[in-house]
Amino acid sequence: MRVFVGIDIAAKSFDLVVWKHGKNQPVLTFPQNPQGHAKALKKLQMVKPERVVLEATGIYYLDLAVALHRGNIPVSVLNPRSFKHFAQLKLQGSKTDGIDSALLAEYGERMMPRLWTPPTPGKLGLRDLGRQINRLIHARTQAKNRLHALSAKQDTLGLLLDDEQEGIEQLNRRIERLKNAALELINVSSELAKHWKHMMAAKGIAEASALVILAELCVLPDTLKAPQVSRYAGLDVRITQSGTSIHKPGRMSKAGNMYLRSALFMPAMTAVQYEPRAKAFYDALVARGKKKIQALCAVMRKYLTGLWACIKSDTPFDAERLFSAEHMKPA
Repeated sequence: MRVFVGIDIAAKSFDLVVWKHGKNQPVLTFPQNPQGHAKALKKLQMVKPERVVLEATGIYYLDLAVALHRGNIPVSVLNPRSFKHFAQLKLQGSKTDGIDSALLAEYGERMMPRLWTPPTPGKLGLRDLGRQINRLIHARTQAKNRLHALSAKQDTLGLLLDDEQEGIEQLNRRIERLKNAALELINVSSELAKHWKHMMAAKGIAEASALVILAELCVLPDTLKAPQVSRYAGLDVRITQSGTSIHKPGRMSKAGNMYLRSALFMPAMTAVQYEPRAKAFYDALVARGKKKIQALCAVMRKYLTGLWACIKSDTPFDAERLFSAEHMKPA
């Protein structure tokens, strides 16, 4: 008896469908957390599937896929485009999480996709360190803003100023300690060390930013294209149009990896000041009527494309390949 399983993943939960004898069993929903992963693993170990199929979308599939792989469950992680084409061939009109799960299970039976290989422990460790560094940098920024606000008041107690300053110094020590640990993980891997060197060639990319960006990108499937990585980061543009009455301007989706978006913001800010081609591209967008934040997000997308190319093609970051020389010409 051949058994296949499809899993559709969302931010707070995931739906699981078991496919037996060409028919679906009822949809099972689990919370998107370690406890939910453990319950799903227990269920899958009972049914013993030939394949568990899920998509490489969003930021939530990886932890679940790793948990299932460690439980000796055969996992296949699909390129979203491949599954989209399969759904179109099936002429599937409706779209719900349960339907997607069932289609993923059927895909597993008909296509027998290759088994997924998880990132190395070093890459997973680097991802965890990068995310903690990102959180601490965010906390430090908040603390600096509080200190600035307190310093602007005439009657602020000195104790409050000292307290905020001590908190900032402690955050600095924690960030430095984690940065050193992350650099150790990078240096023991020739692959990661090359990617790190290539990324650091970009103007505006400092050590902390490169660490967080590399930590997120190194665990992605190498089959992803640059536009898919942009969607993964939530840097894609969503258009809202309907007939002649609804025509909203495009907005960044923000429905992806917040760690990548956060880590790309300051490099893009620096690039539009010190990278001539990035500045010309930014200025051209603003001149065409784009808001400054929209133009900055476009630079973030360009930079992410270039940083992903560092990994895909094993080459140093090259702004000339990202930004057209046309923008450099005088108006």
